[in-house]
Amino acid sequence: MNNLVVNQTVLPDISKPKWDQGTYAGRAKHFFSSTNPLTLFSSRIQQEKCKEIVTNYKTGVISPTLTVDELWKAKTLYDSTYHPDTGEKMFFLGRMSAQMPGNMVTTGMLLGLYRTLPGVVFSHWFNQSFNAVVNYTNRSGNSKATNERLFVSYCCATSGAMTVALGLNKMVKNSHGLAARLVPFAAIALANAINIPMMRSNEASEGMELKDENDQLVGKSQKMAALSIAQVTLSRIAMAMPYMVMTPIIMNRITRTAYYRTRPWMQKYSEIPIQTLIAGIGLYFTTPLCCALFPQKSSVEVEKLESSVQKEIMSRPNPPKIVYYNKGL
Repeated sequence: MNNLVVNQTVLPDISKPKWDQGTYAGRAKHFFSSTNPLTLFSSRIQQEKCKEIVTNYKTGVISPTLTVDELWKAKTLYDSTYHPDTGEKMFFLGRMSAQMPGNMVTTGMLLGLYRTLPGVVFSHWFNQSFNAVVNYTNRSGNSKATNERLFVSYCCATSGAMTVALGLNKMVKNSHGLAARLVPFAAIALANAINIPMMRSNEASEGMELKDENDQLVGKSQKMAALSIAQVTLSRIAMAMPYMVMTPIIMNRITRTAYYRTRPWMQKYSEIPIQTLIAGIGLYFTTPLCCALFPQKSSVEVEKLESSVQKEIMSRPNPPKIVYYNKGL
């Protein structure tokens, strides 16, 4: 009975994550929870129930039978399923909880189909299509991009990745070792540097939403948009680096073993499954650990914003000295 929310002397604050977001360890714990792939298997009824619990709690409506554990479980599923700014349900393949299974499949394709032109084209098209969905789903605020802009962004990222992959493949065409296996990572790093800024170009041009401590919109900043997009790009490249680099190294060692060399069936059929499995294990850790590199909800002093934004905010009644923004994932 003591675990009931209504019996708590101090009610849990679910306006922010359960763990301290001012520390890397706290952010990592939060993302290990919210990016858990198992949340993808929750039913529509479970998702709507969690949203109801969270929404009611924020308005002061608390069920007398609701426990603290149930409240935090509901908040975890809510954070995983609904956009933090708009409150809209995110497309399931675009959620960060889909990063591990989604990238596990695409990585297996990228690392296993790098030797042929059709394989390179198809794997990078598939990967950038998935990335485009993730980047758009996890954009900041209510940023809306036109269909034309989205299409251009998608084409730039996909063509950029394929150009780099094909160019590097040509450079290492006589190599069948580690250098050739590392080509997909270089292509992905450049593609992320193109895809994320392009898919979020609307934020860069119009500015990122800035809110006060009461979650009220007070302005938009292009400066914070540029910083946020750079941070997300860096974290995505860091997310890919461990498994995209270590997987080829491990696979290169496996292919040199006598056990592998003396079994033709393994050489023919096992490369993609083995690399996919290794990538999946790596992604389980790199997704939350790299999402945690920078706070998702960040703050900035008004005096550090653009002069025009400062004037807009300072013209308001009781202007805040610090504003907050969601950098996106």
